[in-house]
Formats: sequence, C-alpha cells, structure tokens
Amino acid sequence: MSPTDASTAGSTKFVSSYTDLAAEVRESGLLDRRRGFYAYRITLTVLAFLAVWALVVVLGETWWQLALAVVAAVISAQFGFLGHDGAHRQMFSSPRANDWAARLLAAAGAGLSLHWWRNKHNRHHRAPNQIGVDPDIADGPIAFVPEYAAARTGFRRWFARRQGWLFIPLLTLEGVSLHIASIQGLTARTPIPHRALEIGLIVLRLGLGFAVPFLVMTPVQAVCFIAVALGVFGTLLGGAFAPNHKGMPLVPKDLRVDFLRRQVLMSRNVRGGLFTDVMMGGLNYQIEHHLFPSMPRPNLRKVQPLVRAHCALHGVTYTETSLVASYGIVIRYLNQVGLGHRDPFTCPLVRTYR
Repeated sequence: MSPTDASTAGSTKFVSSYTDLAAEVRESGLLDRRRGFYAYRITLTVLAFLAVWALVVVLGETWWQLALAVVAAVISAQFGFLGHDGAHRQMFSSPRANDWAARLLAAAGAGLSLHWWRNKHNRHHRAPNQIGVDPDIADGPIAFVPEYAAARTGFRRWFARRQGWLFIPLLTLEGVSLHIASIQGLTARTPIPHRALEIGLIVLRLGLGFAVPFLVMTPVQAVCFIAVALGVFGTLLGGAFAPNHKGMPLVPKDLRVDFLRRQVLMSRNVRGGLFTDVMMGGLNYQIEHHLFPSMPRPNLRKVQPLVRAHCALHGVTYTETSLVASYGIVIRYLNQVGLGHRDPFTCPLVRTYR
C-alpha cells in the first residue's frame, strides 16, 4: 500500500471515529445551549465594566488607578471571550442572535471587530497550524515556521534568533495590535455588514478608555493607566490563545488530514481549575473547543472525559499540560525556529507518510 493509500485509509477510519464521537456527544446533551450561564456572565461583566469606570471617575488623581487599570483590562478580556463565544454561536439557537451578541459585546466591551475576528478565526479553525493556511502562524513579527525565520536578514534575523525570550514581553502589545487590526479590517474596500455600527462602537469604546483617564487624572497617571490597561489586556488575550497551538506540530500546506486528527494533534489543553477556566475564557479546553466549536463554554470541561477516552481508544495523542509548562514549550519552540532548527515539532502524520 502506498503512503497515499495508507493516508486515505487512515483518514476514512478517523472520519468514522469522529462521527461516532459526535453522536455520543449529541446524545449526552452537552451541545445544548446554556442561556442561563451566558445571561449571568454577560450581566456580571457589564455591571463590572460600569462599576470600574465609575470608580475611576470617583478616585480621580491617585496612583491607585493603576490597580483599576488591571481590573478594567481583565473585564475587557472577558468581553473578548464572550464575543468569541457568540461568534462560534455557543450562546443562542438563533445564528442572528449570536451574531448580534458577539458584535455588541466585542465592539462595545473590548474594542474588537466581529467581522475581522470571525474571518481570521474561522480560517484558523479550519486548518490549525497548517502552513500557508492558518493565519495564526503567518509570517509576522514572530516567525512560527522555520522557513520564514531562515529567510530573514539583518535586524529581523537578530530578532528571530531571540524571539522565544521576547515573546512574552511582546504579548503586552497584542491589545494594540488587535485594535488596529479590527479597524483595518472594517475599513477594507469590501462589503461588510453593519460596518458603521462596529466602527462607531469601537471608536466609542477606545475613546472612553483614552479620554476618561485624562479627564480625571494627571497626564502622567493617565498615560500610565492606559499603558497598563492595554498591556494587561493584550497579555490576557494573547496569553489565552498562545499556549493552545504554538509549539504543536506544523502541517504542510498540501497535506490532507481528517477532522479528528487535524483538531486533536495540533492542539494543546491547559490544566487548571476555575480560575484558569475564567481567565482563559474556556480556551484551556482547546481540543474540545476545536472538535465542537459551537459547544457552550461551561460544557467543555464536562465533555473532556469523553474526548480523552475516545482519543485513547483510537490511538490519537491527546496533549495536556500546565500553563507554566505550556509557555516553556512555546518559548523553546520559538527559539529553535529562530535559530534555524528545521521542523522542530514535525507533525506525526508527516513523519509517517514522508
């Protein structure tokens, strides 16, 4: 049997396997909506947002405002996670209701665009860690692919060789990057539904975040407040997404992989309790989220035993580690890529059929 025939036969086996898992999950009821959870979480987040900004105004000129900047960033990140859930249609049965919830929560609460985010994020879900397909490993400031790093010269080459150690400090700029990308995505010369509304809400949200500090604090305090809020916001969002795929196997652009192995082998879960679940927006259950993207966030923890057992039964590697260990893997991987180590984490499917 040729490698292609073996790959096709294996894919057929795993497609059937995923069908069995999906049927088991549907029967468990874990794909049912959790409206009460989302009503509570949205209400709590909105009230916290209003309370923290009211307290910012009340406190006025004091360096204690920096503590509130951290709290404001945490709340903004929670809006981002809620927008993510709505974009995946986890909240409501109606696609329209999910879209509007995601649009309003992301834009007004976090200053992010549903249109830009969904377009980028859906491409990631279709092909995680696939070179030339997944936008999350596209060539940018950080080189996630050895070939990208090898092609760099001058300062970019110097930077790439140290990118693992620079990665976490760079996360503090991720919030600024997300805001800029959202606005750029909305100003593209293509038809965009509700473009004006999203731009208006984002401008209003960012305007609030910049104007209020300067109105109630000294200029130096205001600058520090904004810097801390943006830095923590970026670290929280970037830090929730980075451990899930970075340092996992890369897939060549032309390799076809069945859905089960595509989502499981290229994803990593992060162990933790309730605090980790909240601070990572449920994305610490990345394998389950990729297998069932429309599953409500609180059910991801419940479906994990089913998925883990299914993977063990069919010999599919299920990766889970601690948050600290996951960042160690990411830093080591990025340094290896930057130093020119070819295919430091090669996909097991490539090793099999190469």
